[in-house]
Amino acid sequence: MKHQKINDNIRNIAIIAHVDHGKTTLVDAMFRQSGTFRDNQETAERLMDNMDLERERGITIAAKNCSVLWHDKKINILDTPGHADFGGEVERALSMVDGAILLVDASEGPLPQTRFVLSKALAAGLKIIVVINKIDRADSRVSEVLDEIYELLIDLDADEEQLEFPLFYAVGRDGIASESLENMGKDLSCLFKAIVEEVPGPSYRDNEPFQMLVSDLSYSDYLGRLAVGKVIHGSVHSKDSLVCINFEGKAQNLSVTKLQVYEGPGLADTNQVEPGDIVVLSGIDKVLIGDTICTRENPKALPRITVDEPTVSMLFAPNNSPLLGKEGKFVQSNKIGERLQKETMLNVSINVEQLPSGAGFIVKGRGEFQMVILIETMRREGFELSVGRPHVIFKKDEDGKTIEPIEHLFVDCEEVYTGVVTEKLSQRKGRMTNFISHENGRARLEFSVPSRALIGYRDEFLTDTRGTGIMSSYISGYELYRGDFPERHTGSLVADRAGNCVPYAIFNLEPRGNMFVIPGDVVYEGMIVGEHSRDNDLNVNPVKTKKLSNMRASGKDEAVICTPVMPLSIERAIQYIKEDELVEITPKSIRLRKKILTAQDRKMDRNRN
Repeated sequence: MKHQKINDNIRNIAIIAHVDHGKTTLVDAMFRQSGTFRDNQETAERLMDNMDLERERGITIAAKNCSVLWHDKKINILDTPGHADFGGEVERALSMVDGAILLVDASEGPLPQTRFVLSKALAAGLKIIVVINKIDRADSRVSEVLDEIYELLIDLDADEEQLEFPLFYAVGRDGIASESLENMGKDLSCLFKAIVEEVPGPSYRDNEPFQMLVSDLSYSDYLGRLAVGKVIHGSVHSKDSLVCINFEGKAQNLSVTKLQVYEGPGLADTNQVEPGDIVVLSGIDKVLIGDTICTRENPKALPRITVDEPTVSMLFAPNNSPLLGKEGKFVQSNKIGERLQKETMLNVSINVEQLPSGAGFIVKGRGEFQMVILIETMRREGFELSVGRPHVIFKKDEDGKTIEPIEHLFVDCEEVYTGVVTEKLSQRKGRMTNFISHENGRARLEFSVPSRALIGYRDEFLTDTRGTGIMSSYISGYELYRGDFPERHTGSLVADRAGNCVPYAIFNLEPRGNMFVIPGDVVYEGMIVGEHSRDNDLNVNPVKTKKLSNMRASGKDEAVICTPVMPLSIERAIQYIKEDELVEITPKSIRLRKKILTAQDRKMDRNRN
């Protein structure tokens, strides 16, 4: 008889929090207080945000693992992304843990992205520990936030055991936590104690052979591909004979060169691992997320990791502008395809389909922000490409009718702006579901809106609320298609020739609309240089110089002052473009352009259609 056992030496937990609620800072404090670092050792802040993009944006993008020791108990900590677009990362992380710390800001309370990750944790039956962080904020409202946490858990169908959660109040920046507001502790010892006592150790069946579910992949220049996952049953030695069972159920022999476990923020070599530990196997070539690694004598597959289906698709195509190859290292279609295929191996929530005749690739993911991060990562690696506008992926219901993803949108803004926000969202087929007016002059609105309504709206929302509004959402499900609505009311100013932009030309084009280029920028025919104030496209000459005569001095004519231009970001660019437009992405530049560059060819294409 194979008995269920618990490995009491290990605890596996995930940390769930919205962006900027202090998750990574709390992990830093846990490192320091567990003795991971020497007292005089210099360490970087936000140690778990090890990607450049994470440090710049102040968010967690990739789920990452680390461990701390507390009274001889090993605590594996998984830092989960707080954004629903990285749901694939969330589901991978939660497959390896037995409990979760829900970290909530004492002022902002639980926000939509928290809801998404928490719903996954509750569905997995994880033990929840709640930490209300940043209680030292001047605008903290601890009792109201606690009520909101209970409401959220009840709304997500938490069971009675999950509702009876251990509660702590913390200032993560100072590394202190307490069970009561009156007597704040001096460190995080009460939180460590709760993790050890409340979160169960990983369970396994006695006498079962070794089984490990691959939940993450990484790569080392020295060791090759790294397979990361939790040991479900049994134990393994560094030189054991193993096999990998793929999605087709076929077993393939493996040659493992090294066995490693997490020690602090890094890895440490080991000869043997226990059931329930999170392990890293090195030197495995052909392995994918969701595969099972087990012994050759007893090959048995585990249930694969499942993720929600993609909701957004985008065109990724080779760049074919006149400036091709001047700023990037990788421009060929096959190089772009290889890089996208590599991304699908590391990220289970991304799918890639190749278009015929080398026209590019359709990349499907969980949201436009996930696409933006992928594009930004590729441009930093030296890729040059063109991308199209994000499209929502529609489905058909049982009756053959079109259904679309619907998002539950939360808007926090000053009350004076609620009218324009409601008007704009109702034009985009949004329906208000809740309105709460706060005493401080701000209001919280909730809407049910189609996902496609939010593409291109975020910048407009910031303009309408004078930069003071906060907007966040999560996908609530699919509903019948709500109908068409106008997505952009303005046309584009399109360059009709190549050259360098001239101050005189830009100054005279400014009355036509908002410019995207500044004097000295290189342009080509078909490149979008501005947003037309009317709804039609206009071909313009941004390189035109003023004709001089002997009655004028050349210096005087140059003395024009152009309006400053806001630099284009990838988010702003992909939200702005229409169906017949592309964003040209290079390591140095972001340009907008027409798919068909010459004015004559565009006119012929319109006549054909």
